[in-house]
Amino acid sequence: MIVYHGSYTKIDKIDLEKCEIGKNFGQGFYVTKFKEQAESWAKRKGRRYKNDGFVTEFDFNENGFTWFHFKVLRFDEYNIQWLDFVAMNRNPRAVQPVHDYDIVEGPVANDRISSEIDNYLKGKISQEKFLNMLTHSDPSHQICFCTRRSLQMLDYLNNNEDIDYEIRKIGEPVIEQLILDLQIDALKATDIFFSSKTFNQLSDKSTELYLKPWQEIYEMLKQELKNVMRIE
Repeated sequence: MIVYHGSYTKIDKIDLEKCEIGKNFGQGFYVTKFKEQAESWAKRKGRRYKNDGFVTEFDFNENGFTWFHFKVLRFDEYNIQWLDFVAMNRNPRAVQPVHDYDIVEGPVANDRISSEIDNYLKGKISQEKFLNMLTHSDPSHQICFCTRRSLQMLDYLNNNEDIDYEIRKIGEPVIEQLILDLQIDALKATDIFFSSKTFNQLSDKSTELYLKPWQEIYEMLKQELKNVMRIE
């Protein structure tokens, strides 16, 4: 699936720590399958920085919705479950992170809906009236990638310098080796790899670590982990 991210600038590297909290589906990197929607986001964000904004295109591997490594939540339409989830994430008093999903998909709470959510939370509008309003909203779509490991399902398009494919080729055997050496499951091994300083260095194009064999990257990871994990 081709998906789009609208921002004030082109996205060369996704940094989840820079993503805002308190968004509809929580802190994460948001994309949509509707290019017009991303273009609208880009224009709005671009105005703040006095430019036209930029839409970055990605190829999303939809196996991410069913891959056992990932915890996924999908909303096909506006409903009370969607409303409760969005309200939970938008609660300024909520403890972060609000949930433990890797990928969340569903419709968007635009400006009009967002203001009505605030009214709903304040008891100024009934649940029935709010849901009725949602059924008459224009079609919208968003996918939120909430964890580092989920980002491996995104590939940049139209970027000759993209190193994501090479990183993924390295990551797969590294994760498999972690599973064998530490006797842990795939989910834990994936978390370790994508949360490591080694992965951050590997993702930094300037280091050119993506040109190295995976065994060398694994040795780096072992050195990083030796003080916190039992790994030979």
